Amino acid sequence: MPKTPGPSPLAVLPLTNVLRSWMTTTVSSSPFLLPPSLAAMSVLAHTTNPVLNPDRNLLLRAFLKKTFYAQFCAGENPAEVRQTIDSLKQIGFSGVILGYAREVVLSDSETKDLASCAAEGGAAAEECIRTEINPWAEGTMETVRLASPGDFVALKFTGAGRQALYSLSKQLPPSEALGSAIDGICKLAAERGVRLLFDAEQIALQPGIDDWTLDYMRRYNKSGTGNAVVYGTYQAYLKSTPATLSKHLAIAATEGFTLGVKLVRGAYLGSDPRHLICDTKADTDSQYDGIAEALLRKSWSGPLQPPAPGSAETETNFPDVNVVLATHNRESVLKDKALLDSGVAKLGYEEVAFAQLQGMADEVSCELVAGPHETPKEMDMAEKQSGKDREKGSEKANKPQVYKYLVWGSTGECMKYLLRRAYENRDAVQRTRSGREAMGREVRRRVKGLFGVSS
Repeated sequence: MPKTPGPSPLAVLPLTNVLRSWMTTTVSSSPFLLPPSLAAMSVLAHTTNPVLNPDRNLLLRAFLKKTFYAQFCAGENPAEVRQTIDSLKQIGFSGVILGYAREVVLSDSETKDLASCAAEGGAAAEECIRTEINPWAEGTMETVRLASPGDFVALKFTGAGRQALYSLSKQLPPSEALGSAIDGICKLAAERGVRLLFDAEQIALQPGIDDWTLDYMRRYNKSGTGNAVVYGTYQAYLKSTPATLSKHLAIAATEGFTLGVKLVRGAYLGSDPRHLICDTKADTDSQYDGIAEALLRKSWSGPLQPPAPGSAETETNFPDVNVVLATHNRESVLKDKALLDSGVAKLGYEEVAFAQLQGMADEVSCELVAGPHETPKEMDMAEKQSGKDREKGSEKANKPQVYKYLVWGSTGECMKYLLRRAYENRDAVQRTRSGREAMGREVRRRVKGLFGVSS
């Protein structure tokens, strides 16, 4: 029998999660509560005062750890991280996208003098390797070890510090030390069955990031397997993204590797040049949905166009692709799920993952988790199958893979990440308000249930 949805998709969440989400979205959607909250979090994220450092002030740490940290983060140590991951999987999520929260903080003088750190063999370069690249590599390797087979690990190149910033800004290959570190991370991920999401960053660095990402895809996304270890991130709000992604698809087809695609709307609206971004939100939505549909259909259509005759990329067949659809937009999620359920899409649920940030858009994530996961067409087919055949063939194919993105690290290390989430909630007022209302309805539903009142 097909699974029937519960009274509410949010019914799968523990009550503590619902109440904490309700509190967070209430603050984030309030014009009175949000500004002072942002100001306080900004101070905590950038302070040098030990009294305001959550890692040194135990009372402050205890408050943050039980509220905002618990809402968005995985834990401060491996035991806490594994407990959080296990709890998400028990709810019904397929897994997690895990990131390492620690960031390299550069002074103004260090930022202005990136070239000295990139000079091989110099004292500054050795210091960069010791204090920036090695800690970043060790933290990322530990993150890969914390992830389970099938999970994702998010990797941000600029977290490796000045050598990475210099090489990316000049569109150069990574330095020997950094290249060796990235190779070690990729090898460990491949051995453990963990997938890597190379994050997009500001447009000034993105061409360099694209070059590095394609190079590591060539090495680790082998032809014939159809499975990607390395994924690039493509931001639909950039006008250039359809052309960039089309070029990368053609390269993958010509060279015979699987292209890993994480599709997002975009995260640098405040820093990327405005003329490079879609003119309206509706344009961004249209571009996101068009790219997603073309990928799911594995077809040169809509925004994605095949290489022009005479170009370096000669292969016009669509390559193998694995896709992460990272969005909080319910309309986009439902469109993509309907396409996957219809049988029109060439990709199946095994090759597609849906992802949302931990602590945000839970009503969207839980709707995917709760189901139902079978279409009328599949139910008719199931009647003709034996129970055994159906168990073997239908369950995995008809169930979306749903992941939550979260970071781990000490409370202090996660403050900059938490501040970004707070600003993101501010900039998406309508979505945050919808989340608050969904959580409020769920609280009321549960209270009525205590008194035997139907929802």
